[in-house]
Amino acid sequence: MEYGAIDLHLRRSQIRILDEDEAIVLDRRVDTTREDLDRVFATRPPMRILLESSTESEWVAQHLESLGHAVIVADPNYAPMYGSRSRKVKTDKRDVAALAVTCRQGIYRAAHRASAAARTLRQTMRVRRQLVQVRSGLISLLRSILRQEGLRLPSGSAERVLPRLERLAVPPALAAVLEPLRTTLAQLTATLTTADEAVEARATSDPVAQALMTAPGVGPVLALTFHAVLDDPARFGGDAARASAFVGLVPSEDSSAERQHKGHIPKTGPGDLRALLVQASWVIWRGRSAAGAALRLWAQALAARRGRRIAIVALARRLTRILYAMWRDQHDFAPRHRAAVAVAA
Repeated sequence: MEYGAIDLHLRRSQIRILDEDEAIVLDRRVDTTREDLDRVFATRPPMRILLESSTESEWVAQHLESLGHAVIVADPNYAPMYGSRSRKVKTDKRDVAALAVTCRQGIYRAAHRASAAARTLRQTMRVRRQLVQVRSGLISLLRSILRQEGLRLPSGSAERVLPRLERLAVPPALAAVLEPLRTTLAQLTATLTTADEAVEARATSDPVAQALMTAPGVGPVLALTFHAVLDDPARFGGDAARASAFVGLVPSEDSSAERQHKGHIPKTGPGDLRALLVQASWVIWRGRSAAGAALRLWAQALAARRGRRIAIVALARRLTRILYAMWRDQHDFAPRHRAAVAVAA
């Protein structure tokens, strides 16, 4: 049997194939295209091929699998996979050499490969989030230009920014400057309205999202993003703490022997989901719903000791674990008694 490895890049990738004795069968640099991959792998017998998880890894893995090969998409954060590789001299040839030996010896940790449905949903939510960010940037620019002329745009929702602008007495010369912003904001708002309607329809038909939305502070956008990013609760072995660590909401730690030090969250993992969870925590903090009362009380008690910002992040971490447990156990949100939550803290 042969063992392959690909040091994958956007335009050009390095390929190495070893035999059972780890002798080099092929070492070649190719374009990262289906055609060049076919030239190397289409006529070879089935082999195990290792490549690091990256933006391009999934389509490459699927294409190689269609050629009859077994593909491992490996977690690049797993240090033993690289053996004694020195980062002082780093080249694609050295990287692919380490990956090829790793593939032959089985010293790797496979990364989770999201399902096709989860990938499509992730892309949909990322497009929507990018549109929201573009609109926010345009509104900030609009406010800045108005302030330079001594005008202030009244506060309100992003969806109603143009009606608020219409009520301002804007000089003709300034109105001409703002016209491209008006046009773009009108188009973006219409596009986002359609996108939000599609998100709500998708959340209504998704049983996982429906269950997650029973939790306080959780709406269609967070529920669908949570579903898409985590994809499968089984990947965390039923451990809610691992799920919150994946999202990047656990404290960083630098401890040794008797010395223990925990710092800020590392902010690794899916930033979009982490931001939505923090937003949901603020909704719980500021809300008055009975469903969120126990969580709100717990966060307020923590804020009295550690400060509000730390309490909000801790609440986001707790919310992540609650949502994961709800999905894992297939049940809706069940508010706990305040005293029980206080004791659990």
